[in-house]
Amino acid sequence: MKAISIRSIGALGAIIAGCLNTEHSASAIGKRYPWKKNIVTTVFWIGERPNGNNPVPNRISSWDKDWSRSYGGFDDPNPAHRSNYIPVKFTPRQNPFYCALPYNDKAATGHRPEAPRVVPWFKEAYQGPGVSTCKDRWVAIRKGNRTAYAQWEDAGPFRTDYWQYVFGNERPKPNLNKGAGLDVSPAVRDYLELNEMDVTDWRFVEFSEVSRGPWSALGENNTFVISDRKTGKGIGRAASKRAEGRAISR
Repeated sequence: MKAISIRSIGALGAIIAGCLNTEHSASAIGKRYPWKKNIVTTVFWIGERPNGNNPVPNRISSWDKDWSRSYGGFDDPNPAHRSNYIPVKFTPRQNPFYCALPYNDKAATGHRPEAPRVVPWFKEAYQGPGVSTCKDRWVAIRKGNRTAYAQWEDAGPFRTDYWQYVFGNERPKPNLNKGAGLDVSPAVRDYLELNEMDVTDWRFVEFSEVSRGPWSALGENNTFVISDRKTGKGIGRAASKRAEGRAISR
């Protein structure tokens, strides 16, 4: 029998400990942000006009009074007018993978009184009374065996105060869209191959959990783009273009 050295035992122990720590970290994140399952999901888009089930125009968002201009134009949802998850007429200046959840942490001045207590990352994300701690947060959205990642850019559908669902254990309340609790952009719709009204699972994720893909290519607000510029890598768009090539565009 071959002898096992103390050094080998120590190395093996370190590997096992590392694996356990990784599993523990993943488990901790999963418990902090569990999946919200079987959520009625609808599609919305920047520049959308009001209609019967959408009384508020989407030229503005809860956190951007000039959302359409910030984005660069009308995010045309017509699949015939889109290519590689973006409208064919222009290149968006913000991440085309965006979503809305029915909570706004901002008040007329400062933040809602409950925000520091209910927003899990409030303390670490706080940048002053004028800045939302929810805007640009990453969300995983799952349909079947496909998962897209999007940034939280607006409050809705219908409500802006429902923290008990967004951060708690309650289910979405009845509304004009069959109890919809999540709005997604045309890019998310196309990647997940959703119907205009569908059912998905979603959860918050840390940026470290977000894999590169078509959601990492564009946007002044995109954490990937910002990170690549800071590090000088400049690989965000190239990596995402490769992912787009592998993905099936609707």
